[in-house]
Amino acid sequence: MNKLKNTKKSAAFDRSSLIINLFREFPNNKFSLKHLASASGGATKEGRLRTREIITELLAQGTIEECGQEKYRLSGKERPRQEGIVQMISTGAMYIRSEEFENDVYVSQRNSLNALDGDRVEFVITRRSHAGSLEGEITRIVERSRKQYVGTADVSDHAIFVKMDPRRMPMDVYLSKRDNPNVQHGDKVVIRITDWALGSKSPAGELVEVLGRAGENNTEMHAILAEYGLPYHFEQKVEDAAQAIPSTITKADYAARRDFRKITTFTIDPADAKDFDDALSIRKIEDGVWEVGVHIADVTHYVQPRSVIDTEAEERGTSVYLVDRTIPMLPEKLSNELCSLRPDEESLCFSAVFTLNEEAEVLDKWFGRTVILSDRRFTYEEAQQIIETGKGDFAEEVLTLNRLAQRMRKTRFKRGAVSFQREEAKFKLDAEGKPLGVYFKEQKEANQLIEEFMLLANKQVAEFCGHHKVNGRAVRRTMVYRVHDVPNEEKLEKFRTFVLRFGYVFKADKGRAVAKEMNKLLGQAKGRIEENVISNLAVRAMSKAFYSTDNIGHYGLAFPYYTHFTSPIRRYPDMMVHRLLARYLEGGKSADRDTFEKLCVHASEREVIAAEAERASIKYKMVEFMQDKIGQFFDGHISGMSDWGMYVELDETHIEGMVSLREMEDDLYQFDENRYEVYGRRKGRIFTLGDAVRIRVKRADLQRRQLDFELVHDAAADSREDDVKGHAAIPVRRQSTSRPGKGGKTSRKGGKKGSKR
Repeated sequence: MNKLKNTKKSAAFDRSSLIINLFREFPNNKFSLKHLASASGGATKEGRLRTREIITELLAQGTIEECGQEKYRLSGKERPRQEGIVQMISTGAMYIRSEEFENDVYVSQRNSLNALDGDRVEFVITRRSHAGSLEGEITRIVERSRKQYVGTADVSDHAIFVKMDPRRMPMDVYLSKRDNPNVQHGDKVVIRITDWALGSKSPAGELVEVLGRAGENNTEMHAILAEYGLPYHFEQKVEDAAQAIPSTITKADYAARRDFRKITTFTIDPADAKDFDDALSIRKIEDGVWEVGVHIADVTHYVQPRSVIDTEAEERGTSVYLVDRTIPMLPEKLSNELCSLRPDEESLCFSAVFTLNEEAEVLDKWFGRTVILSDRRFTYEEAQQIIETGKGDFAEEVLTLNRLAQRMRKTRFKRGAVSFQREEAKFKLDAEGKPLGVYFKEQKEANQLIEEFMLLANKQVAEFCGHHKVNGRAVRRTMVYRVHDVPNEEKLEKFRTFVLRFGYVFKADKGRAVAKEMNKLLGQAKGRIEENVISNLAVRAMSKAFYSTDNIGHYGLAFPYYTHFTSPIRRYPDMMVHRLLARYLEGGKSADRDTFEKLCVHASEREVIAAEAERASIKYKMVEFMQDKIGQFFDGHISGMSDWGMYVELDETHIEGMVSLREMEDDLYQFDENRYEVYGRRKGRIFTLGDAVRIRVKRADLQRRQLDFELVHDAAADSREDDVKGHAAIPVRRQSTSRPGKGGKTSRKGGKKGSKR
């Protein structure tokens, strides 16, 4: 009898252990009573009763929790916990980036525990979809971000609420009116979140700075810098340190440098440039052989490692170029005076000097510190005029350099470099910074002349430092490389599918064949209506360049070795390269790799932030430019898509706005991510990238830097359609309404689009 009782107890124990282990082995799964009974020994009546008893016990212990009718899962306190950084989106939901998972973890607002963008949090996984996407719940805020936010003050009788500019913060922030009596209604302010109590609708904040009145140009540009954590002035100690640097060139400086003052030297820069950090010299050695010097401002002669100026430059990482101003990496005393290679002034440089034949082959090279005297400052337009007419100051030298540059360019593309040449939109601004018009920066041979010689210097310096041999054996030396990985095959496959819709066949899938095929395709699309869309898609299909001590080469340029040496006034990695080059020229040992790798990671991050701020300033000016065009009609092409809308780029100005899918009232539209198209669920109308559409400007929200368009009936209509009432548009290219899973195979019928349809 006792033996039978022990057997029953053992069976019950085994069932309990099996159920607990099942929950712990699959912490994200939800289990029904029937499933648990069956998995732990059989779904008999007795088994289900015992399973229910076990579940009741586990619920009482807090080991599991109920998550729906008769559904159970491992409780939050029992599930494995990870840490990560929050990235909030406009809905109030968020994604967590964690080293434990390859993909970000989605967290709904109700499971966010009032976490904010940039917070470090502890979380558990609550769900894993069949496709592998993860959903989680935040269980603890480990560390609040000290991130600053920018918004506009809404002042009432008793409180101040700040309406946030960035869309990642969808709720207003409370400021104490008593603590901030000088904040006025409509002020643009910088704040920091101090607390967000559970149950409170709004987080509480503290005032960091009042930037000025919302809508004023200076205020808005400073707001963009503050939003991205970028400074807009130097601290006084940095300015004082720059002013204390002596500007005289000493006898010791002359003695330690190669003298180029009597060799023809000049700069070629944009007309509005204030700093000139590179110059070219040229002299004939013999018939068909030339010595060309690439002279770069010797910034590291003036800025010593770990000095207050160096520390500030390292932190900034790069100069930032907003639409109407430059936020320099170095104080003006350095960037516009000491390190600017101005004409008729002696300047200290770090130079790469090459002996070239008429085929632009490098016969010899020399690297070292120099002193130069620039004879002339050319704008790109002036140099281009010499190239086109053969006349002007130093015409023979300019024409020779251009001839050599074009041969280098031809060789580079023959070896597999990729040619991306998208038109760059620029704004004409009045004295107050208001945009008056849009024009496009054109890259001509004068630009290519400078580009090719800078590429040559960068490539050769990288190879000298990185490809070092001692007694015939390769010796690895730490170097800062600018690297660019091979294209991702999955992205290329999507690109191949996209361009097929325009009538282009992209055959290559890996290796240098991709670059050759890409250049061929971009050449075919040049001048056609779809050129910008194709170029944008091509850029997205490629990897992103970054800084690293691990040399994987530069795919886009087809260089096995590449670095940034030629712009130390505006990029900190170039200063790092100057120091490494000087070290190795003096026979020094390899620098510490870990130290420089950390600097590379930081510089890459700062470059991304600067680019985002630059795009934000462009977007602001685009919205400002379109403010007085509400209700007007424009032709454009669909340039992007998402779950919430279609982006349309206007043909004339390349200004981009969004058409909300919810506001397209003729059908219920949905975004198909796999096919990258928007389709109507009832009528089957399809929109895809590159479709020509006609839009009406609906809203221009400066605070959000957001342009809203609505589609009008006829893509070919003109502006006389002011009385159009509808909101649906028919794209120029029409397709059948068949969809996968909705009645058979997909079929497409379309007319020609140019000669490529």
